[in-house]
Amino acid sequence: MPNSPFRAQARWQAGWCRALGSPFTAMLCDLIADRLPASSPLARRLDQWPGNIHDDALTLRVTGALHGRVRSGKAPALAALYPPHPLPEADRLWAVLEPELNLSLIGPWLDLPPQTNEVARSSTLMPGFMAIAAETGLPLALFELGCSGGLNLLPDRYGYRLGTLAAGDPDSLLQLAPDWMGPNPPDADVVIFSRLGVDLSPPDLADPAERARMLAYVWADQTDRLERMALAMAIAAEDMPEIVTGDAADFVEAHVKPCDGVVTTMFHSIAMQYFPDPSKDRIHRHMVRMGARATADAPLAWLRLEQENPGAGEPPTLRLTLWPGGEDRLLARAHPHGQIVSWI
Repeated sequence: MPNSPFRAQARWQAGWCRALGSPFTAMLCDLIADRLPASSPLARRLDQWPGNIHDDALTLRVTGALHGRVRSGKAPALAALYPPHPLPEADRLWAVLEPELNLSLIGPWLDLPPQTNEVARSSTLMPGFMAIAAETGLPLALFELGCSGGLNLLPDRYGYRLGTLAAGDPDSLLQLAPDWMGPNPPDADVVIFSRLGVDLSPPDLADPAERARMLAYVWADQTDRLERMALAMAIAAEDMPEIVTGDAADFVEAHVKPCDGVVTTMFHSIAMQYFPDPSKDRIHRHMVRMGARATADAPLAWLRLEQENPGAGEPPTLRLTLWPGGEDRLLARAHPHGQIVSWI
């Protein structure tokens, strides 16, 4: 097989899947990279992809398509080998996988960016919001960049066990309890004054087809993630957060400004790496300008859960900049899917 950028990215994705506890999805990625015939129409489209293979998460578009077909009942032979069934032999999986790698079946998914909206990241974001609330004593006006369906715009509607500290809604359907290392976060109530998100292509979680698509992007052998997302979707359905369609930099410049009586809080999680460099620069410059206007009665916070060196294998960090003052602080290191939080 040719060592195209797509196939290299698929093998890279397989390594990440193994590291994050998804051996089945890793096997899928490796099989596609190593065995998909270069002459097939699907291979030609993947191997000649015109965009940025990594930023477009091309491999996850393919695995999402396969999982979607399995979940919808359209690929019964493949479903018989999918989780929760035991991990199959590679040759046996390839025999039923190859017929599914058809451009007519996979092609429509290649035009859509994967959106998993991992709600367990709220396990890391919530203690960051608690730190902001503890320092300011004010309610938070939340603005999320790259918010997908907005599930992480609802941190106060989930329950948490953060170290030995209980937080959030104790009666919530969704209870998040990451493996916690380090001291407890600040014991502060988080009051949400308002919430607004932006995404280039926000899914409509009121649409069953959109909900099914988001679930399909979750790795098939991570059933706990699937269960969490389904519960979060049920919670969101009761009162959907407002999400606008648009560019993150345009959104920040239009909406993120200090306001008396609230902490204007911009946040994002595993999103900034997908923004073009000019947008990143505009966002940074705007936050610095607005930070200069912040006061104790109208503070400004920038909370970000991001991989500082994407692709380097390092865990994401949770960092906070709070104005007035503008000191950049490292609050925690965390698992990309929220299972582990090391509070600093």
